[in-house]
Amino acid sequence: MNIVNKLTLRHLKENKRRTLVTIIGVIISVAMVTAVATLAVSFMDLMKRQTIEDSGEWHVLYKDVNKAQLEAIKADDSTKTLVISRDRGYAALQASRNENKPYLFIKDYNTEGFIHFPIKLNKGRLPQARDEIVLSEDISANAKVDFKIGDTLTLDIGERTMTDGEGNRRILSQLDRLFTGDSTHEILENKTATTYTVVGIIERPSWEPTWAPGYTVLGYVDENLIGDGELDTVHASVILNQITSDLYAHAEGLAGEIGLEKDSVQYNNSLLRYYGVTNNAGLSSTLFSLSAIIMIVIIVGSVSLIYNAFAISVSERARHLGMLSSVGATKKQKRNSVFFEGAVIGLISIPIGILAGIAGIAITFRFINSMIEGALEISEELTLIVTPLSILITCGVSMLTIFISTYIPARKASKISAIDAIRQTSDMKLTGKAVKTSKLVRRVFGMEAEIGLKNLKRNKRRNQATVFSLVISIVLFLSVSFFTENLKKSLVLSQEGLNYDIQITLGTHNSTENERLIRSIGNLQNVTEYSVITRFTANSWIEESMIGKELQELVKSDPSVLENGKYPYYVEINAINQESLAAYARTVGVNMEQLEDTKLFKAIVVDTAKYEDMKAGKYVETKTINAKVGQTIEVSVIDSETGEEKRVEQIEIAGLTDVLPAGGYPPGVGGLTMIVSEPVMSRLVNEEMNMDTTSYLYLKSSDPMATQQQIEEMKESNIYVYNVYKSRQQEEQMVMLMSVFAYGFIVLITAISIANIFNTISTSISLRKREFAMLKSVGMTPKGFNKMINYESIFYGIKALLYGLPISVVLMYLIHRSLMNSFNYVFTLPWLSMLYVIAAVFVMVSSSMLYSSSKVKKENIIDALKQENI
Repeated sequence: MNIVNKLTLRHLKENKRRTLVTIIGVIISVAMVTAVATLAVSFMDLMKRQTIEDSGEWHVLYKDVNKAQLEAIKADDSTKTLVISRDRGYAALQASRNENKPYLFIKDYNTEGFIHFPIKLNKGRLPQARDEIVLSEDISANAKVDFKIGDTLTLDIGERTMTDGEGNRRILSQLDRLFTGDSTHEILENKTATTYTVVGIIERPSWEPTWAPGYTVLGYVDENLIGDGELDTVHASVILNQITSDLYAHAEGLAGEIGLEKDSVQYNNSLLRYYGVTNNAGLSSTLFSLSAIIMIVIIVGSVSLIYNAFAISVSERARHLGMLSSVGATKKQKRNSVFFEGAVIGLISIPIGILAGIAGIAITFRFINSMIEGALEISEELTLIVTPLSILITCGVSMLTIFISTYIPARKASKISAIDAIRQTSDMKLTGKAVKTSKLVRRVFGMEAEIGLKNLKRNKRRNQATVFSLVISIVLFLSVSFFTENLKKSLVLSQEGLNYDIQITLGTHNSTENERLIRSIGNLQNVTEYSVITRFTANSWIEESMIGKELQELVKSDPSVLENGKYPYYVEINAINQESLAAYARTVGVNMEQLEDTKLFKAIVVDTAKYEDMKAGKYVETKTINAKVGQTIEVSVIDSETGEEKRVEQIEIAGLTDVLPAGGYPPGVGGLTMIVSEPVMSRLVNEEMNMDTTSYLYLKSSDPMATQQQIEEMKESNIYVYNVYKSRQQEEQMVMLMSVFAYGFIVLITAISIANIFNTISTSISLRKREFAMLKSVGMTPKGFNKMINYESIFYGIKALLYGLPISVVLMYLIHRSLMNSFNYVFTLPWLSMLYVIAAVFVMVSSSMLYSSSKVKKENIIDALKQENI
């Protein structure tokens, strides 16, 4: 070890307080990076396990493959495990007590399928031969016959088919609800009698939809029997050896080689995205850009902390470095002494920081696991996952931040001359121009404010360090909170405006019967809110000047779409029950009395369309019509059977909004959604046209699954139940967990920034003891001293906000732009969050200044004047 490094080590030992502060700062920074990396890895692992628990472990699905194609898929180098399955079909369950579930749905798996799909055995064993089955426990619970292990069942298994009014035949799947209407009645066809032995009872599979018409029955598919005439094709679900972005091209290439159509290949995108793999270019760009922004924010936050620690250290070592110059130390040696200091600090801090970060996140998981499981109703636990890659990334990021943090102080140290260092003039440039202030400051705020402002200019580097820490805090808080709020907005767009838990279609037009059903269901135990909507579709011709932006672009390219200067719109008229309409009218600011007036038809118009643009591959939010309150829209009421126009009515716009009532659907481009009262709907649609309306009951429930079960137990034949709760659950889980991650990250970064601000300001105040003593010696009173400190705080805050807010706006816009790869909505600033930030900045600076200045108020003037800042 050379003499300069030895002197550096001695300096670190002699200045224990400063060395300890620097080490602690680096430990906190490394712990933060470790915690973020570990949390990200653990979160992705949780979502992988939860997705596998919900829908099974598979990556690529090849549908309807024959024996030769199956062998080719099995022999492919990328195939790790092959799961074989087939949807055997439906058999009537004569003993079913539930009229909405009259079938058994038989699905076959090979042995690997029972391992890799979420199948939980309660009693007995799983099938091992083609004539063995296991039954869902719900079958016995909802059937008049108690099925037991060892029972022999002969089932007539066939296809559910439906023929529509135009004579088109369609095969129905387990995702299609039961059709029992007069015009769309379904039947079982192509039935084959098969005898099975019951060998076990399983829990109801999580992948069985609540509205599915068939109870799940699982059988065994024997690979050796494929191609024997009875079993010609199966589905092949592949678990891959390696998950890379090339899997999409490889799967399509393999399908082409073995003679499968492109549509026969499906991907488990809900699982693959947690491996960081997606075939959606927009989503890929969104994830990449957001990851880059988050990584930059982490590095900047770490550098801001560590840099300040080293900058203060070099400032205090200025005289020491000057002495080294005076005895012949070269620029390289002085620069390397700072790098060596950074290396020593890193060797001590990085291992401790990694251990602290892992321990901290492990303790956090222990406390939040029960909260997450309860709030999100997930079955998997958030467990600590530490991978070699995450540790390597942490070490790399930490070493990079230490190098960046030491680089500028090292260059500064190499340029310090012996005379300047010994005189300690390098930090203060006392030229008139450097400390010049506006005369207005003194006139408006007084002499104390002018002295405070001059001090900020005189101590330029320390001022910059403090302002920089404040700016980082501002930018981090606003960018992360904006990111989280936009995630929630993206979820709303992707859910197409669904704001209810259960939709019930009332299959009768008998108003008395409907009222009975509504009362019965609305009074169920867990139902917290319900809304009844009667829906009717009409037509309208809208002036060119009023149509939406997308349609105006269409008209420019093809003017023939207009007829007499008007564009055809479809109008969905929704009548809401009085209580729900009154609450909705208050929400959007419309007088309820206007809506109940049957002489002048008035409606609330939802003028915002939210939809998925399949061509662009993104979710879009846009205005569907350019109208004002008070304008009228001409609506044509059409007879659905004859297609004849019954009459034309003028409907006045009572209010425009983007808020939907419970159960309301946002309009598409070229459509309008109108909300009217029940009396107005009765005038628009007379008894003769009552069959053209459809009534829906929308429920919000504290326990949607229990409510679903209670409704099924009512055994009502004229209702169709659709539970949207489960379809929303996974997306809400992701947003909630990412919110926990984002806000945990911002709390940690903000805490580090606050510590950095306190450290910088307290060091600055400590080094200014002589200055304060000098001011007191020439007559500055304690009141004047406090005013000076307060004005310094205000100037710090104003300067930080002048830099922080514009930078935050730019970052927020970049986040918005990155999300626009998958979504499309207007960029808006989070004004409330910005107000919180402004208040928090002044509180932080004022607290730091008051705390630090309180330590020097009682200093003896003579002792302070004798002190040297070394």
